[in-house]
Amino acid sequence: MLSPERLALPDYEYLAQRHVLTYMEDAVCQLLENKEDISQYGIARFFTEYFNSVCQGTHILFREFSFIQATPHNRASFLRAFWRCFRTVGKNGDLLTMREYHCLLQLLCPDFPLELTQKAARIVLMDDAMDCLMSFSDFLFAFQIQFYYSEFLESVAAIYQDLLAGKNPNTVIVPTSSSGQHRQRPTVGEASVLEGVEASLFYQCLENLCDRHKYSCPPPALVKEVLSNVQRLTFYGFLVALSKHHGINQALGALPDKGDLMHDPATDEELERLLAQIPGLVNSATANPEASCLPSRTPPRVGSPWRPLHHARKLDAESDGSTEETDESET
Repeated sequence: MLSPERLALPDYEYLAQRHVLTYMEDAVCQLLENKEDISQYGIARFFTEYFNSVCQGTHILFREFSFIQATPHNRASFLRAFWRCFRTVGKNGDLLTMREYHCLLQLLCPDFPLELTQKAARIVLMDDAMDCLMSFSDFLFAFQIQFYYSEFLESVAAIYQDLLAGKNPNTVIVPTSSSGQHRQRPTVGEASVLEGVEASLFYQCLENLCDRHKYSCPPPALVKEVLSNVQRLTFYGFLVALSKHHGINQALGALPDKGDLMHDPATDEELERLLAQIPGLVNSATANPEASCLPSRTPPRVGSPWRPLHHARKLDAESDGSTEETDESET
């Protein structure tokens, strides 16, 4: 049965909205790059496994950054994979630095840009030094906002700077790679005098921004809710409010609520099943926890970008398991 959304849209608009062409092009490229391996079991099976992996969100594992940010579904899938693989960091209360979180991101995406991790850490740390320790939940929810809404936040940063300078921000803002948020942040002296911008005017500009641009942005009603609770606010105060807003997290749909962040029964059961199939692994890890070590601080060697579904799920579970052993060894 077709959904009401599907019935309301023409075919070409629905396909564009779901980025079907992006996945078809990627599937064909991987088919050509791995044609010798794929020929052993057939093209039909390859396409079945590829699109099953897209539906289950495992298709982004170990892929290049340009691919994991290519669609909203890819971004949400990457956020979910990062949470599932490394949630045991938070389960044991471990605190990590920005660079350590970046190393974890690189385990899933070897070319993940450091600048994006820095921007996420800055939401948590504000004016503190960037080598301060952060909890897993604080970093994860800040990272979710920065990663998923990165283009939107670039334009918001430019609008904020225009408001601080007294300019009219109701013009088309074209974000560029050089317009990073940390470069546009006011100095400490400016922030203490200006104390941010007027929240109602800020919302008017953001409402127009959401109407002008087609890329992902938080639901305008929830943005209005965030801004209606204060008279003035700073840019990073706005980002902190977005990262902690329950409704925005639910609307994005990639992560559970903060109270359920450390619970994932389905992944735990799958992990236990996989570990039980490896003789002596559980006993040896329990008998010699000192043998565990932190995840590699350097990006792993990148092999073929295509992984069949069952391989991707196994690697996802193994990443979770290796982190759990790390936590046990350090506590």
